[in-house]
Amino acid sequence: MVKINRHIQVVGCHCAVHFQDNEDQIRQLLLQEPRRRSAMCVGLVLPPTNPKADAGFIIMESDEYPPMSGGNTIVTFTVLLETGMVKMVEPVTRLTLDTPAGLVTVDADCEDGKVKAVSFNNVPSFVFKLDYQVNVPEFPELGTITLDIVWGGMIYAVVDATTIGLKINHKNGPLLIRLAEAIKAALSKSDYIPIHPENPDIKGVHSRIHGTVE
Repeated sequence: MVKINRHIQVVGCHCAVHFQDNEDQIRQLLLQEPRRRSAMCVGLVLPPTNPKADAGFIIMESDEYPPMSGGNTIVTFTVLLETGMVKMVEPVTRLTLDTPAGLVTVDADCEDGKVKAVSFNNVPSFVFKLDYQVNVPEFPELGTITLDIVWGGMIYAVVDATTIGLKINHKNGPLLIRLAEAIKAALSKSDYIPIHPENPDIKGVHSRIHGTVE
């Protein structure tokens, strides 16, 4: 029998800002060394504040609280169903999550008590800026980079990899990560900081470089 010396009882409200400002030790305890690594996440399920939702949902990552994450949504819904925290209905179970980004409807294809596939309807997307230009000091050889700043549950800076002479493949993976982080840092110091029109606590960008995977 395993003896557990420490228990964590989470009592919270549906507000990622509250956790970030007042309860961030929970994220750090669960996601920092020696227990976890940078690629791991926590999906915190809470009572919803919106009466149209079935559950509240806060995403914790190693360095931030994203307003919405597709991967975290899929795995959290799968866990809720396969552990019995939410009753599974075959062949399709639908749940509405109250996320900091807004309401997200999730559907799971279910068979014999298992989740076979998950899809979701994200919050409405929109554009902050098209063809925004920024210089990235860490990569002066690239000159001025042109990108789009958009909303899709998070604020993204979208760069077409072909416009900067890169291919998206395993070989370029470390370079693409460095470049994405450098673009994000450059944008944080630029003249334009995107702020969500309905939630001013959501601001700043997450870099994204897109192209054909080779």
